Amino acid sequence: MTNPAKSVAKHAAKYAVLPIALALAGCGASDGLEPAPGKKLPIAPYGAKATPTAKQLLLPNNQARPERSDDLLKSSDERRSDEFDLPPSN
Repeated sequence: MTNPAKSVAKHAAKYAVLPIALALAGCGASDGLEPAPGKKLPIAPYGAKATPTAKQLLLPNNQARPERSDDLLKSSDERRSDEFDLPPSN
C-alpha cells in the first residue's frame, strides 16, 4: 500500500514550485531601463540621424512585427471549368 502522507508531500512539493516560478517571472521588468553606470548606449545605426533611446530600442519595428492581413482573398470570382479535372477511371 502507498503511504498517504508521502503522496500529499509529493503533491505539495509539486505545487510549491508554481508560486516561486510566477514570482521569478515578474522580476524581469523592462520599465526604466538605463545603461549601466559608465556605459553608453550603442552607436546610432547606419543612416540614422540620432542615437535611439533605450525605450526606442525595446520597441519592435514594423519589419520585426508586421501587421496581420486577414483578408487574403481579394476577389471571389467564379472559376472557369477545367476540362482536365476528370474523375478517376475505374
